[in-house]
Amino acid sequence: MVKITDPTIDEYLMSLSKEDDKQLLEMEEFAREKHFPIVDRLVGRLLFILTKLKNPKLIVELGSGFGYSAYWFAKALSQGKVVLTDYEEKNLQVARKTFKRAGLLDKIELRAGDAREIAKEYSGIDILFIDIEKYQYLEAIKILLPNLNRHALIIADNSLWYGRVLEDTADKETAGIKKFNEFMFANKDFFTTIIPLRDGVLLSYKVT
Repeated sequence: MVKITDPTIDEYLMSLSKEDDKQLLEMEEFAREKHFPIVDRLVGRLLFILTKLKNPKLIVELGSGFGYSAYWFAKALSQGKVVLTDYEEKNLQVARKTFKRAGLLDKIELRAGDAREIAKEYSGIDILFIDIEKYQYLEAIKILLPNLNRHALIIADNSLWYGRVLEDTADKETAGIKKFNEFMFANKDFFTTIIPLRDGVLLSYKVT
């Protein structure tokens, strides 16, 4: 396994990223206690900035867990909503309680089930956030192309997949991420880059 960034750099960045939002701190503690994977604060701050710059009306998340990434999106929204999706209703109920305490409940919509199928119900998506099973990434973006708004932004977590993208492996998760990355960079409808932050964040701008 290849380290994406030097751990000391991560420590330095975290030392700069002070946070006093009670809900965020509680969510981070919950993730540590439950060993629940989240994008974490460094990526969360990136999501916040991108949302402020994009000023979207509709953000759809494919795979929301208990709402950590969605919280960063919702905090930055001046209008519109974030659609949270997850297979587990219990995760979404945790999210509901958090957003209610934060006064952000009016900025979200909670949907339990297959994220790809749910997302097909929405048109004019301004930001599509992908964090589902890695082998599903490519299928998801292909399915949802017609649902993306003009100049939509696609954000995909785990795009470097713990460095396994360097491996020649038959593992379907790794193979799925590699195929997705290759598709996004080769597709002329998108302009794509990957930020080597945390586990790699793919950013793609829909140019057509």
